Amino acid sequence: MSDHDSGYGLWGLVIINSAIFIMFAFTFFKPQTSRDWRSFGAFSAFLVALFAEMYGFPLTLYFLSGWLQSRYPNVDWFSHDAGHLLEMLFGWKTNPHFGPFHMLSFVFIAGGFWLISSAWQVLYRAQKTNSMATTGAYSYVRHPQYVGFILVMFGFLLQWPTILTLLMFPVLVWMYVRLARDEERESLAAFGDQWRNYASHVPAFVPSLAGKWNAANR
Repeated sequence: MSDHDSGYGLWGLVIINSAIFIMFAFTFFKPQTSRDWRSFGAFSAFLVALFAEMYGFPLTLYFLSGWLQSRYPNVDWFSHDAGHLLEMLFGWKTNPHFGPFHMLSFVFIAGGFWLISSAWQVLYRAQKTNSMATTGAYSYVRHPQYVGFILVMFGFLLQWPTILTLLMFPVLVWMYVRLARDEERESLAAFGDQWRNYASHVPAFVPSLAGKWNAANR
């Protein structure tokens, strides 16, 4: 089967899709500091690796083809639709674009971009007044933008898992945690007890069951 017939070898689509999503993320995140650019650059690398396999060369499918073909002999593993691995492995029989994992991926991707955007607006206002960002998404978690990036990447993993992006994902999560810890040390130095009070009530990444934090009531 040729690359054209299988839906691969379309490097123009790799470039176009990578550029669209990277620019889309840029308009939401608007990196300014060197830390911002590091986190944004890592996210961009994840997207390029993803689309390179989605439309360019299906490295994961070639690497796993022997194992997959022996266990799922009725699937054409070199067709483009087979890249939706979770739908294939769980026996989804119709168009994988309407499969449960693919549809769920849109929830995580859209939610992640929304979180990045809404958090940036709060952070921008706080930076303008040299104050802490504690409202909006920041009243639920201390690092909503990093949570947003993680949600987007997880959504793409549900939609089109690859060996490279699966390996990159925990590394990028670890990097975001490290960046978050650096930010927290700077916030502690800048705001002191105000930051300690905020951090003692608002979790870093996973929202608390207690709900929204209200500074006026603390």
